[in-house]
Amino acid sequence: MDALSTYALVNGTIYTGDRPLHDHALVIEGDKISALVALKDFDLNLPTIDLSGSSVAPGFIDMQLNGCGGVMFNDAIAPATLDIMHQTNLKSGTTSYLPTLITTSDQDMLTAMEVVKAYRQTHPQSVLGLHLEGPYLNPKRKGIHNADHIRPIDRSMLEKIVAAGREVVRLVTIAPELAIAEDIKLLTGRGIIASAGHTDASYEEAIAGFDAGVQMATHLFNAMSPWQGRKPGMVGAIFDREEVYAGLIADGQHVHGASMRLAKKLKQDKLILVTDATPPVGAEMESFAIGGQQVFYKNGRCVSADGTLGGSALTMIEAIAHCVNHLDIPLPEALRMASTYPAKLMGLDRLGQIAPGYVANLAIFDRNFQIVGMVDQGHYLGGI
Repeated sequence: MDALSTYALVNGTIYTGDRPLHDHALVIEGDKISALVALKDFDLNLPTIDLSGSSVAPGFIDMQLNGCGGVMFNDAIAPATLDIMHQTNLKSGTTSYLPTLITTSDQDMLTAMEVVKAYRQTHPQSVLGLHLEGPYLNPKRKGIHNADHIRPIDRSMLEKIVAAGREVVRLVTIAPELAIAEDIKLLTGRGIIASAGHTDASYEEAIAGFDAGVQMATHLFNAMSPWQGRKPGMVGAIFDREEVYAGLIADGQHVHGASMRLAKKLKQDKLILVTDATPPVGAEMESFAIGGQQVFYKNGRCVSADGTLGGSALTMIEAIAHCVNHLDIPLPEALRMASTYPAKLMGLDRLGQIAPGYVANLAIFDRNFQIVGMVDQGHYLGGI
């Protein structure tokens, strides 16, 4: 369907981000949603696409995506990589994402900023900005990150990140115990989200980071100081501050189901689904490199030779299905965790909901959580 045409999606359940709608037509004009119309009031002369009982939701937004489709952003920092990642994302419901550059050199970071800046000139709704996951992390909680590149905050480099602005660098993951308040405020003062991750912070250090402006936690529970009775750590601090968002890898491997259910009860609308995906998603491959290590993909797990998890092979629609089928999270809420809440955190006022004036980014899926169609900036893509 041509993006400049006007057409409607009918005969499906529409999850708007606020409520499910039945017996409505979702009208798309150009690259925007123009109306939600009760079928009894619908213009029968308008071209329609029959959803045959499927569901339609706001396109998913992934704030942590290392790679997919056989590529890794760290390995090929180029527009072609971003194209492959976007096309692969569409097969599993994700229309917008933050390409995630994990701990690497200053030069790679500068290159990534230039690539994302240029790419967003023509693809502002698919790539929403860069996620720099590192290098300012705590080596005690490095996970799969390359220890040779983990380093203290360099103020001059931080100023270059800030100069790029939030339209280029949307999110920076840091260990807050290794940052001073002025560093955090430098980021947040320009609208860049500071996220606590790969951190060994004590509860007190974590709270100080939140007070300085840290708004989010990167992959909750993973690579951070745990919640213990006498040492609440980073996890305890996240739970104690209701305004702090947290990303969650809901694949049943990174976090125990009971922990995920507890996190949902405590964080409510501040819990966001992320995939932390890597090259095996959407590709046939047995291993790949990350952080200077070989990671093996087997039985849905991505692990190094020493057993360290190296990202995931998760898609966003699989994360939503896991929430519904194993965590007893209602479908409308699971969908909000994948779209509405990340859009709100990033201050995106035309993504994450189905409403007039919003970008026509939509995921269409059946009762078995299989993607059966997509709308990408108004373009209908069937037979995904």
